[in-house]
Amino acid sequence: MSTGAVNPANPADAEKTAKPGIKRRWLLFILALTFLFILMPFLFWEATWFGRPLDDAQLQTSLADTGQPRDIQHALSQIADRILSPDAARRDSARRFYPDVIRVAQNGGDELRITAAWLMGQDNSYPEFQRELVVLLGDPNPMVRRNAALALVRFHDATGLGEIRAILQPYAAPAAHSGKLIERLKPAETINPGALVGSLQTDGAKLEIRSQVPGTIDRWLVADGTVVNAGQPVLLVDPSPAEVWEALRALYLIGQTQDLPAVEQFASGSESANLPPDIRHQAATTAEAIRSRK
Repeated sequence: MSTGAVNPANPADAEKTAKPGIKRRWLLFILALTFLFILMPFLFWEATWFGRPLDDAQLQTSLADTGQPRDIQHALSQIADRILSPDAARRDSARRFYPDVIRVAQNGGDELRITAAWLMGQDNSYPEFQRELVVLLGDPNPMVRRNAALALVRFHDATGLGEIRAILQPYAAPAAHSGKLIERLKPAETINPGALVGSLQTDGAKLEIRSQVPGTIDRWLVADGTVVNAGQPVLLVDPSPAEVWEALRALYLIGQTQDLPAVEQFASGSESANLPPDIRHQAATTAEAIRSRK
């Protein structure tokens, strides 16, 4: 007579005993996996989003931590938000960190110097910013120089006019090292700063070539497989629409008669064929402003 008890020696009964435990473990595993799918994007967003407000103490800590460039970048972004705030008290609270911004512009990595140069253009009432921006016109990174030149226009300072003119011209990217050129990207491809465009094969290693400017590859200046020297121009990059637009806006204020041919080529002709209408309109407006100053 069956008593309903489970006999562990019976394989069928053992399977019945194991199934509830297995189901619970699988359920917990699935729940944990689902949680991770939600948690990981949140952590990534939290680590990369610069919109999270920082108080004064957090700003000071972030700016002082030279081992954490992203924290410094976050702090610079928050200082810019304060400068652009409609609240006068919030704008004033940014000023205590201005010496730190200058320090970052002098000693930070490329991305930090680029951001600092842009930030200093947001407050043209601080003379020390203007002086530092003039120094940054000699920076080795072209994006730092461009941001410095554009920022100086906000100070009614045309010292960076030559750099602004250069924005409208194709950029000849130099090789950072000597070696055999290995091309990766082709003409007509759009690139951003940091894009891997090729490499240099040296005796000891294969070194990356990354673009320092945004734009469209016009052409390689040397053939694939050619041995090049450090500093030799190897790639020609046409300016990006955003860069053209910023340069045209600056020339609206400080452009001279000699800038008209470069400006007008973006208002009509082949240079404007693939550009957005707002850039063509800005080019025409800029040309008119320059002619009015004759």
